[in-house]
Amino acid sequence: MDLQTILLATDFSECACAAFQSAKNLGLPFRAKIILLHVINERRIAVLAEHLKVEPETLIPELRKRANAQMQSFIKHCDPESLQVESMVTVGAPFQQIAVLARDLAVDLVVLGGYGNRGQAPLEEVFFGSTAEKVVRLLPCPVLCVPLGKP
Repeated sequence: MDLQTILLATDFSECACAAFQSAKNLGLPFRAKIILLHVINERRIAVLAEHLKVEPETLIPELRKRANAQMQSFIKHCDPESLQVESMVTVGAPFQQIAVLARDLAVDLVVLGGYGNRGQAPLEEVFFGSTAEKVVRLLPCPVLCVPLGKP
């Protein structure tokens, strides 16, 4: 398998950092490009907008700005070494955005943390499935789920 492009979805958690380490280890021999993707969850924007009594669209520029700053900190923290790293921030349902971009960019591998900032197995995942599980179902390319502490 020749890895040219790896898509790594991140929520900036420690588990995502472990996934980044795995993506680096897999990509280094091939000098693969890593595309870091953060998806601002549209459902959380709607809840926040309702709480603040504003239109959801008015929150997006500030949320993008914060996510881009977090992305730069995440990259520095996880040390991308000599790999080519690009970053993207999108808005939508995380599993859909990951799947769409993986297909549109024709990536060779998608890497995800086994669980994110919300921890292991929240009640919603018991009933609706995790983001990682949904991505695995949607994509024809390999998907690697990395648990915390297993780079």
